[in-house]
Amino acid sequence: MKEIVKTNGLTKKYGENLCVNNLNMTVTDTSIYGFLGPNGAGKSTTLKMLLGLVHPTKGEIDIFEKRVTDKNRISILKDIGSLIESPSYYGHLTAKENLKICQTLLDVPSSNIDEVLKIVRLDKQQSKKVSAFSLGMKQRLGLAYALLSFPKLLILDEPTNGLDPAGIHEMRELIRSLPQKYGMTVIVSSHLLSEIDQLADNIGIIANGKMMYQGTLSNLHDTDPSKTLEEIFLDLTGKEQSL
Repeated sequence: MKEIVKTNGLTKKYGENLCVNNLNMTVTDTSIYGFLGPNGAGKSTTLKMLLGLVHPTKGEIDIFEKRVTDKNRISILKDIGSLIESPSYYGHLTAKENLKICQTLLDVPSSNIDEVLKIVRLDKQQSKKVSAFSLGMKQRLGLAYALLSFPKLLILDEPTNGLDPAGIHEMRELIRSLPQKYGMTVIVSSHLLSEIDQLADNIGIIANGKMMYQGTLSNLHDTDPSKTLEEIFLDLTGKEQSL
């Protein structure tokens, strides 16, 4: 199967702080890859390196089977959509007006606006000012931003953060539909194993900047059948946390 993302020895240091340590990641075509780890494990830094927002200290990144360099980074990024941290909105504008600004900057067809509003189920609220949106609606608008160019690769960093159970379920169903309906490959980061368990085809578990496991959840469980997945996850990350 085609490898959409592959990193080799990816490393990021801030002074003496080793944030990402010799990371080897492989994400295959039209899959959902769950990127798991405690808060501060290096997930967001890794995703920002994939997006060219942070420059690696060393290591290599291949995306769409091309080595990412300063010369081709922009052309590669045109086929990547992302939702990293909280996106910025113009609260006095409607959802459709916000997306129109983004559509103009991306130079994609205006028909994409109506299509992504339907995908994220905001088509009936498209004329509502974003300042009146709930947190869940704002997250869905952020996903609409990321989908506007119908990218080959979608990178989502903690997309369910702050959502109530209904919002989490809705976001999960939206993400799960993307590979089959639109041929997208999706990377989703989370610190919640229970959330990724319901989404991902394959997972990578990172702790203290190191990849501790990469593969399927079933194979992870087979590493120690006497333990639950949560117990194995906690053993790998070395950290007690709520899952």
